[in-house]
Amino acid sequence: MTTLSATSRPVAGMLWMLAAGFSFVVMNALVKSLGPSVDPIQSAFLRYLLGLVFLLPVLPAILKTRLTARHLKLFGLRGVVHAIAVMLWFYAMTNIPLAEVTAMNYLTPIYVTVGAALFLGETLALRRIAAIVVALIGVTIVLRPGFREVSPGHLAMLGASLSLGASYLLAKLLVRDIPPSVVVAHLSIWVTIALIPFAIAVWAPPSMQDLFILFLVASFATAGHYFMTLALQAAPVAVTQPVTFLQLIWATLLGALVFHEGVDFWVVAGGTLILAAVSFISWREAVLNRSAITPPDIGTKF
Repeated sequence: MTTLSATSRPVAGMLWMLAAGFSFVVMNALVKSLGPSVDPIQSAFLRYLLGLVFLLPVLPAILKTRLTARHLKLFGLRGVVHAIAVMLWFYAMTNIPLAEVTAMNYLTPIYVTVGAALFLGETLALRRIAAIVVALIGVTIVLRPGFREVSPGHLAMLGASLSLGASYLLAKLLVRDIPPSVVVAHLSIWVTIALIPFAIAVWAPPSMQDLFILFLVASFATAGHYFMTLALQAAPVAVTQPVTFLQLIWATLLGALVFHEGVDFWVVAGGTLILAAVSFISWREAVLNRSAITPPDIGTKF
């Protein structure tokens, strides 16, 4: 059984994950504040285009990394898949409450767990199957089909989580040969390229205020990823992951106080079940001292 190492700093890890969660919730709120003023597809494109400025520090690493034809195909495929996820996520964000987006986003690691078993040959142990069942129960509680309308926004969020799961599986293949920082940088580049034709189809001149908000979205997204990296360096996933539950609480409060969205107990309950399932998988992987395929960072990757 693994234990915290002497170099582990659990309090620091939890605080960094707290900062990451706050950054992602603010990012979500900024996207929602745009409302219908900018088409979701155009918003997604501008968010990634403006975020390219944050790639400057890793530009030397990008240029010196040698890529094969296989790498380029995987990067291109991942860019398209992730672009679909981003467009669906931006659409969902403007059509369903913040808390529901946050709760359903917790599904991504579950998709990755299933995908790793189907496509990467990982063993789907009984504990993982049980966690998946619990997560599906959580989704049912959030959506409550038959008791309320399942809107296109809900379907879009389900699609976004599924597409993100596929993106992470492709990343798993790429990081075998390429440094993670370069994989992340290429994602931003390829997603921007993949979004160009979709953005052209719906293009309307954005206002300076909209551009400023989207730059803030890119800034908070980048900060969230950075804080999350610091959290995972400071402490094990089993320590930091439960902190991500606060994202659901913050999203619920922010939705109620700022966007006048109702507080739905069932959404919080369902999201808690999904997160509990993900946390259990990660905790068991830490106990067994294995490399967890389930992404440790379940904040929205946009």
